[in-house]
Amino acid sequence: MLHQQSALANAKPSRRCAAAAQAQGDGFVRRALAAPARACQKGAMRERRTARVLLLDPEGRILLMRGRLPGDPAAPSVWFTVGGGMEPGESVVEAAAREIVEETGLTDARLGPIVWTSEAMLHDRKRRPVHFRESYVVAYTAGGDLSRAGWQPLEREFVDDVRWWTLGELQLTGEPVYPEGLAALLPEVLAGRFAAEPLVIRTLDGPVSPAPKAP
Repeated sequence: MLHQQSALANAKPSRRCAAAAQAQGDGFVRRALAAPARACQKGAMRERRTARVLLLDPEGRILLMRGRLPGDPAAPSVWFTVGGGMEPGESVVEAAAREIVEETGLTDARLGPIVWTSEAMLHDRKRRPVHFRESYVVAYTAGGDLSRAGWQPLEREFVDDVRWWTLGELQLTGEPVYPEGLAALLPEVLAGRFAAEPLVIRTLDGPVSPAPKAP
């Protein structure tokens, strides 16, 4: 979730800063993912490990949240998957299960494999660059009413909407969605085709293109 900072740790800035200078994208994505060179020169890079969830209902829809980054609250909002920072001692799957309950109120989710990994440069609320390392877990739920009871003040401030999306809607939308290329990546997941090891969908140089697929 947006409020969790416990997984931030000191990290070596050299390779990350070099890659950040080449960050790809435009508009909001470019501003959000490109770390300022001056911050890198100061060695102020930190790391945050996060568990993201591809939460699917029986109709094959995925649950996405729409919000703004605390580090760039004036920027347009984007859609992103359920999930957030890992707490000390948690595995990716444990963090994913906790985040589902906290962010949706759904308690019946069945966790599947970790299917993707991603890296990105973002900023915290004080505009400090943070190296995000994300793991995406597939999860299945029967659906039901969503609850915001587990949200913290930061979620209530920066998350504007939550709703289910069909693959067709993702393919047609002009709204920004993260991870980039979700509409191209999701069909493999919906078909239950998983690689033996998680696929890398984004490096610090930008999204992997074309979208990787299970062999």
